Amino acid sequence: MNAVGWRRRTIGAVAGLLSTCVLIAGASAQTLRWASQGDPQTMDPHSQNELLTNNLNGQVYESLVNRDRRLDLVPVLATSWQQNGPLRWRFKLRPNVKFHDGTPFTADDVVFSVRRARDSASDIRAYALALGEPQAVDALTVDFVLKDVNPVFLQHLSTLQIMSRVWSEHHGAVKPIDYRSRQEGHAALHANGTGPYKLSLRQPDVKTVYQRNAAWWGTFEGNVQEVVYTPIKSDATRIAALISGELDFVLDPAPQDLPRLRSTPGVKVTEGPENRIVFIGMDQARDQLLYGSVKGTNPFKDLRVRRALYQAIDIETIRSRLMRGQSLPTGGITPSPVGAYNDPELEKRLPFDLNAARQQMTDAGYPQGFEVTLDCPNNRYINDEEICQTLAAMWARLGVKVRVNAMPRSTYFPKLQRLDTSMYLLGWGGAITDAETTLTPLLRSRGEGGIGAWNFGQFSDARLDQLAQASSREGDPKKREQLIKAALQQQKDQVLYLPLHRQVVPWGARQNVDLVHRADNWVEFSWIRMR
Repeated sequence: MNAVGWRRRTIGAVAGLLSTCVLIAGASAQTLRWASQGDPQTMDPHSQNELLTNNLNGQVYESLVNRDRRLDLVPVLATSWQQNGPLRWRFKLRPNVKFHDGTPFTADDVVFSVRRARDSASDIRAYALALGEPQAVDALTVDFVLKDVNPVFLQHLSTLQIMSRVWSEHHGAVKPIDYRSRQEGHAALHANGTGPYKLSLRQPDVKTVYQRNAAWWGTFEGNVQEVVYTPIKSDATRIAALISGELDFVLDPAPQDLPRLRSTPGVKVTEGPENRIVFIGMDQARDQLLYGSVKGTNPFKDLRVRRALYQAIDIETIRSRLMRGQSLPTGGITPSPVGAYNDPELEKRLPFDLNAARQQMTDAGYPQGFEVTLDCPNNRYINDEEICQTLAAMWARLGVKVRVNAMPRSTYFPKLQRLDTSMYLLGWGGAITDAETTLTPLLRSRGEGGIGAWNFGQFSDARLDQLAQASSREGDPKKREQLIKAALQQQKDQVLYLPLHRQVVPWGARQNVDLVHRADNWVEFSWIRMR
């Protein structure tokens, strides 16, 4: 399979706010000032697998292949590739590409980056390991030698951003920063990629600034020279800044603010379904919950309890009242229904039925319920803390007293990664619609090589493991489809997660800002034009 050349995306620029939420005015027509509720977690492209972090790092760092407007795979740092047998891929690299510090991009950097991303501190370790062993054939040719057939090899490759070996060695950044232990390092605050924008300033939780890379190898489609990103937790503050013209773009306006934005002159709203599922996870491994009232046993190990909690969720109330229609309820667990082959049975929810839920709690031995803490981010997903509070009220009707422990994403994700949780809200998505990137990190038992790395409930289901592993290595599309459907059905039957909805993501912008709203909620600066 050969790829054709393409014109890659351009990066727009964002201007920022001070940490006190005092807005910076007077930006030029080619400075894009934008905000959302959270902050990227690190500038290290292999340390954390979280959308906003990946998005901002993806303006500086590039991969061999990446996504176009329709999420189709296209060449970036590779110009072409071919599969030479089921276990070998060869890539021709783009010539005359330089990192931001002026050093040339070569096959050596690809080999270094893949091996770096396989480190135990990497949050994309499972994807990097699935690429096999990289080998530099010459300065502009790389082979990948696989151990097993990988039917989604190119999709895995698209997640891995390329770093400079020379720069990384010089700055002591040969390994990814261990975000779980709050490790510091040069790559956390600095960056050196090949992309269309350079990182010029990083002030965590204050602002992050990018400048256009005049030496970029690609063709700019937009006209933005500078980007200033500012995290602003308050929905009201973000919206007020957009309406006043002090911001050009808001990534995540709250659903309750959309009618006001739509009726405001000079402001526009663009929206569409995001490739992201929002769900509840539960500790199903420990004999006793870390943050629960029941002693000597773990109620989440009981299928009847998990079913009861599921059937006590009035998802229509969440959709209509809390999300203001800006959600798509589902019983599936893949970010996109495409991942489940649009199978209506896999998408079907358990019915909302309080009487059935109460009976199952009684049958499980918890007629009076129990207490538990629900960990929840308050600046990551749309109405995330509000969703947790709403669920707590619903489960109270079963006698389950839920303490909502809400916190910023910078605290939340390391807590989960330390497995310091009993119950949690999580969203899962990105550009890849294939079920593999749900099955391996989210549904399989935790193990070596990043397998089950995001299974923070630590459940282990032998049949699910068998089906998921087989689907990851099955080259026949029809056989693979059956394996994936069976694996997803097993998750559904065992209620290993409590699915809620897929997000519908609105963007708010000034009328003079032209943006491309991608299904993975990715803001590509290089596509942005300001008039």
